[in-house]
Order: sequence, then C-alpha cells, then structure tokens
Amino acid sequence: MTNLADNAQNPENAVNDDVVKELLRKLRQKQGNWVEWGVAIASLQKSGYNPQQIFEETGFEPIQQNQVIVGSQVYNSLAEGGASEAARSHYTTRGSDVLYELRLLTHQERAAAAELTFIHKLDLEEAREVAKAIKDFSRFRVLPEGFTAHPGDAVAYQAWKLARQYTDFQERSRFIAKGLRFAHTPTARKQIEQLLVDFTVVSQRSAPILPFYRFESEEELPRIVPVVGELPLTPQDLQSVPMVETIEPFGLVKFAGEQAWVPLPGWQVLLSAEDPVAIFCSSDRLPNQEKNLPKPVLVAIDRAGRQWDDSSYFVVEHNGELDFQWFETEPEIPLLGRLIVIVRPKKIFDDVISQDSWQIDE
Repeated sequence: MTNLADNAQNPENAVNDDVVKELLRKLRQKQGNWVEWGVAIASLQKSGYNPQQIFEETGFEPIQQNQVIVGSQVYNSLAEGGASEAARSHYTTRGSDVLYELRLLTHQERAAAAELTFIHKLDLEEAREVAKAIKDFSRFRVLPEGFTAHPGDAVAYQAWKLARQYTDFQERSRFIAKGLRFAHTPTARKQIEQLLVDFTVVSQRSAPILPFYRFESEEELPRIVPVVGELPLTPQDLQSVPMVETIEPFGLVKFAGEQAWVPLPGWQVLLSAEDPVAIFCSSDRLPNQEKNLPKPVLVAIDRAGRQWDDSSYFVVEHNGELDFQWFETEPEIPLLGRLIVIVRPKKIFDDVISQDSWQIDE
C-alpha cells in the first residue's frame, strides 16, 4: 500500500487520510460512475499521488486516469455551456473517450459538440473530427458562404472542403454524404449538393511534419551554474549565492524574482531565431497528434516570425488563450510567432543506475 503520510509533502493540497482511503476504496471497487472516478483521481493527484501510485492502488492505468479526469472536466462544463439534459444524462454513464476529444473547445463549443455527438451517436474518432472542425471553423472572421456557426454546419464545411480536394469519385462521394449528414441549415445543404454537379478540384496540401527533437546525450543537457563574481571575493560573497534547483524534465532553473531560464542546445534553428521564447505544455495540446498518454514537451517559439508561410506552424490566440496551428492559406487572424522546435525530454530508464557509471559499464 502507498504510505498515506507521503501526502504531507503537499500540505496545501493534502486531502484528509480518511478521505484518501475512501477515494481509493471506491476506485478499486469501481463504485459510482466514470465522472466521479475522474473527480476522485484528480483529488488524489492534487494530494500528492502520482499516476503510477494510483495505478498500483486502484488498477486505473495512467492513460485511463488522464482520460477520465479530462473527460469529467468537460462533462462538468456541459451544463454551463447549455447542453440538454438528455445529452448530459447520456454521458453520465458512458463516453469519457468522446468527451475527452472535446477538451480544447470552449464551454459553449463543448456543449454544442456534445449535443452533436449524442444525436449522431459518434465514436471517439468521429468526435475528434468534430472537435477539429469546430475549432478550425471558429477562426473565421467572416463565415464561408452558406454556412452558419452551428457545429453541424462547421462539420459540413470541413466535409465540403475535403470533398473538393478529391478527383476519386468514391472518396468525393463519401465526403459529400458526410456533409449532407451533418449540415444543419438549408443553405449549408445547398452548398454540399452543388458538389454533385460541380466537379472542380482544389489541390490538396498536406500539413507539414511537426519539428520534434529529443535530448539524446549528456552533452546536450547543459547545467546552469550561478556566478559569484570576480576575484577578490569574500566568504560572505560565496555564501550569498542562492542554491539553484533544477526542475525536470527539461532542466528548468528559477532564480529570485519572476524570471526563469531553461537550457537548450545550440541547434542552428535556435541560433537563427531572432526572438526565441519557450512554452511548456502537454503533447496533446499540439495539432495532428494521436491520442496517446500526454507527455510534457517544450515548444520553442520565435516571436519575430509573424510572416505566414505554408510550411510552418504558428502561435495564435484562440478564445483568449495561446494555441498552435497550421494554416493552408494566409489566415485572417494575427500570427504571434512561428513554432521552430518541439523538444521531448531525454529518456532516462533508471535515474539511480545512470548515476553510477560502473553499473552501466558492467
């Protein structure tokens, strides 16, 4: 069993030991619904339990923990967004994977998307497509001709756009059928139906590959050391320098004050950047990523790179928050910077063994 006293390391978030035991018991016995499981797991994590400890105690795998935590957060926002009682009732007992796919939408968009996935009985793959269509559609300052802001029209527009990129009759027909299935307004349906007689093809352009890098060697992991000063110096000068604490997995270092620094290798893409800054995020916030267990990544941005080109990803504002996006054509919204590199942390299989070179040599 996990030592409950370990939670004292996080006094601000600590949960009463009796409450912790009760949460663990309910999770082990799968009591309640999945929304309650997500809330319970989130409480345990805030209290100091890591996903592996929770897995050992309850049998919930880390990727499942993340799904029900995020899914429960989306579920709890449905009422605020105006979702119907029928949709909320449906997702009380099922669909954590579907709601997980709606996590990057606003509360109103989540509610509308949840209604759509409920009415059409969509699975997680289809829900992911719906979420992407709604998010992309929300960036239009002026809506495309014939389409409204309704989520059904947003999905229909995506299908209309994709259908026009295919010469293959079977693929084209598949997207036309999808557009007609989701079109909410007569004008959107009319736009889709026009493709039955208009066979104009718009060239398809693939999104560029995200620029992932990974730390692979110790030489790529510089260590930041504080400077005492220049001789002559006194013992008091030496003692006055604060201890530097490195925060993993990227070696983040914080000093007195609000500013912090992170070490990065001298890759040419970084050296050539005019105004680079770093953003930490989870890998599931990046575009075009499959649903895997989210991992921490560092995203380097050149804030001076605000000129659009179709081979780069950019930082933009979406509903008051920063977001990463690729644009096939020049967007109507301001670009806040160009994404230049994404860094994964170095894989360390055993931190203790890696510190003893004689064990590695043998």
